[in-house]
Amino acid sequence: MGKIKATEDGRLDLLLASSLSISRSKAQQMIEQGVFVEGKKAPKAGFPVKVGQEIEYPELKEAEVSFQGEDIPLNVIYEDDDILIVNKPRGLVVHPAPGHLDGTLANALAFRFNDKEKEEDEEFRMGIVHRIDKDTSGLLAIAKNDKAKENLSKQIASHQAEREYFALAYGIFPDKFFKVDAPIGRNSYDRKKMSIDLQHGKNAVTHFEVLKQYKEAALLKCRLETGRTHQIRVHLAYLGHPVVGDPLYGTKKDREIAEGQVLHAYKLTLVHPTSGQKMSFYGVSDDYFKKCIVSFAIRN
Repeated sequence: MGKIKATEDGRLDLLLASSLSISRSKAQQMIEQGVFVEGKKAPKAGFPVKVGQEIEYPELKEAEVSFQGEDIPLNVIYEDDDILIVNKPRGLVVHPAPGHLDGTLANALAFRFNDKEKEEDEEFRMGIVHRIDKDTSGLLAIAKNDKAKENLSKQIASHQAEREYFALAYGIFPDKFFKVDAPIGRNSYDRKKMSIDLQHGKNAVTHFEVLKQYKEAALLKCRLETGRTHQIRVHLAYLGHPVVGDPLYGTKKDREIAEGQVLHAYKLTLVHPTSGQKMSFYGVSDDYFKKCIVSFAIRN
């Protein structure tokens, strides 16, 4: 059992999440396993804790992730001996993790390559050199060998690889072209979220273009200059124009929220790791994205 002392008054789950730098859901899992405040077991996540009280908590038991192959269909845009470009569907998680132990893109790739060694090797996931959120659709580059992995990883890190998105965001935008330059860091109150952090955040820059302005929202083209977690979603929410359907950064009154944020990585440009040729790939958005566009267009 680990021990900490509360540094402020508050809910037990929030204090654990803040003190241990874990998500609120993981803190709640701990409480279900058994957390003690001043020697007495806490009955619920919202149990009130006073400053200075001692909290005993168990080591969180994480389920083991799996890289076993699964026959999950993939929309392959391009493939050769070095790289694979896929158009990831909305709802598909990229890597196995607690809460999503299978049914991921990594599992699909292990099956596609039929490589038993890769099924058992966590480093296999490093063939996926960048990621997009579960409910964001769009293009991802996969390295099929070590040389390609090293090359593509450097392109992503140096921003040589270019990534562009379509987003449907709420509100009226006064300028056709605009840029957001605001550092992003982990939200101190909710570890699942990111937020603008001017003191400790990492540099984050996004370039936007308004492609079509509707009465209640606009279709935007978004180009990443950096690649922070949730970058487009956080930057637009920061401006007061959250992505339509965004469950983390949007509004609870959002009518489209059931299927997630209306955000699609439609274009990926990179230099081929062997030929040196600059290549651009395009991925068509899904029916949900198109349905939302039509929905806002007819509201005009």
